[in-house]
Amino acid sequence: MSVQSDDMDSAWVEAGRARANLVSVPARAAEPAAVPLLNVANVLTVARILVVPLFLLALFAGGGHETGWRIAATVLFAVAAVTDRIDGQLARKYGLVTDFGKLADPIADKALIGSALIGLSVLGDLAWWITLVICAREIGVTLLRMAVVRRGVIPAGRGGKLKTLVQSLAIGVLLLPLSGAFETAGLVLMYVAVALTVVTGLDYVVQAARLRFGPVRR
Repeated sequence: MSVQSDDMDSAWVEAGRARANLVSVPARAAEPAAVPLLNVANVLTVARILVVPLFLLALFAGGGHETGWRIAATVLFAVAAVTDRIDGQLARKYGLVTDFGKLADPIADKALIGSALIGLSVLGDLAWWITLVICAREIGVTLLRMAVVRRGVIPAGRGGKLKTLVQSLAIGVLLLPLSGAFETAGLVLMYVAVALTVVTGLDYVVQAARLRFGPVRR
């Protein structure tokens, strides 16, 4: 499952910070070779974005509660979530990090999580307040990072990674056509995800305030 959402947000903001603080510097004797835009990490990111509409089609097929289609939707969600982990590792290991990847990866991740939450709420399998809390937190943290980008970058913490992992696990369980104890387990996981979402969100607010009113980082 995906555990890279907050990491990718940090990478995205770092790219924005670099552009915002760009100054003229003497030309270097040798510049590193440009990373090709068409590389395996970016291909996986784009593929994850393309999976989102397919996932939604499978989720709502047959009225949204047909066993076969729900299993298909779960498989698509799991595959897309796993690629988020893989493309990030490939990009870092083989030096395939690009500005496009920094921008597209968090978009793909949030599109997948957001569409799954909204889809489950539309089908009546998840309370709308849970979806609204999680989506609002993700949007709010992204805006906070952009707001303080000139003063510093808010790093992704372990809490953020754990939050994303629990969210993905909870969604995966709720997507499956389960009932009884299994369904209850999915809801319990989701409540834990909401708690982590709120706590880590408040932590980002505190960090943003420190950056906003503290000394500028260089």
